[in-house]
Parts: sequence; C-alpha cells; structure tokens
Amino acid sequence: MDGLLIDSEPLWTVAETELFERLGPVPWSDAAKAACMGHRLDTAVPLMLAYAGSDAPVGEVAASLLDRMVELFAESLPVRPGAVELLDELRDREVPLALVSSSYRVLVDAALAVLGADRFMVTVAGDEVLAAKPDPEPYVTAAAALGADPWRCVVVEDSRAGVESALAAGMACVAVPEMQVLEPAPRLLIIESLRDLDVDVLAALLA
Repeated sequence: MDGLLIDSEPLWTVAETELFERLGPVPWSDAAKAACMGHRLDTAVPLMLAYAGSDAPVGEVAASLLDRMVELFAESLPVRPGAVELLDELRDREVPLALVSSSYRVLVDAALAVLGADRFMVTVAGDEVLAAKPDPEPYVTAAAALGADPWRCVVVEDSRAGVESALAAGMACVAVPEMQVLEPAPRLLIIESLRDLDVDVLAALLA
C-alpha cells in the first residue's frame, strides 16, 4: 500500500523528520528511511530509536507517529502513477485481489477511502497479524482469506521486507523499488513503475 498504491512515503518522511527533531541530535536521513521501509511500527520504531541513539519508550513513539500519520492522511493522500489503471484492469479481468499492508488498520481504512474499498475482496493490516513482514504470515493470511493457493498468487511490492514476505509465503512477486536496492531472485520480477505492469505480465510469472 504505502509507496506502491498511494504516495504516502513523503508523508511518512514528514512525520519521521518531525519525530527526529524532537529526539535530537541525529537528523532523519534517506539511509534510515530505507532501513525502515516495509516494516510494521513495532519493528520500525526500535530501528529508528537505535539510529537516533534514543531511549524513548517505543510504545509512546509509535503512538505519536501513528497519530501524526492519521492527520497527514486526512490532509492529502495522492495515488501512485499507474495504480488506478492496474486496479481497474484487475477488476475488469475478475482477478481476486487482496491488500496486505504493514500499516495499521486506521491508516489502511484511510487509504481505502481513496483507493476504493470495493476493489479488494480481502484486506490485511499490520496490526491484524502476529508476525509482520518480512515474515510470510501477512501474505499467507491473505491467501487463506481469498481461498487461494499461495503458489498461484502474485504479490506486488515496493520494499525488501515485503518481497521477502511474499517469497517466503511461496508466492511470485513483482517489485517496484524506489529507495531500496533489491537483488534478483527466482519468481521475482523487478520493474520501474506500475505503468509497466498489467494482468498479462502478472500471469506470465505463474506460467
């Protein structure tokens, strides 16, 4: 969801930069952001605090970040190029579709208000599974809810943690990385934009 279907990463950067200004004296950086991408708050925040050299309580920091993101989502939430077109084609071709995000339910629902909740048969939020990406549980959970064989599923991701989660679940994966460098792997296709993706490309991964 974040950074793939919706252009929320700049909003996360706003919230993260504000957080680091409060924590001080280490500024938020692209390298720190890349290390945290795709992680759930309960795993991302400890990474942030370690980078900042801060002993602030993880729960309080996570709650403040989440509250700020709810505010930012409400102000503006752009859709990524090619996202709507791909979702429309998937719907037109009657492809069962699940949204699997590391973001918590409150942010997933805010994004669905923009993307259209009716586009997805199943949605899985980060706070609805025990183990977060890169663990396979989020995608295994989604496949079970769809009644789908994981081997016949294709995941579209933008983060290393998400790709690892998908491949560990036994699924094919298309990666559209922006801030992280991904290594080639079996059943993994790396592309530059969702504009380069359609149902036939997804189907070819399962051939």
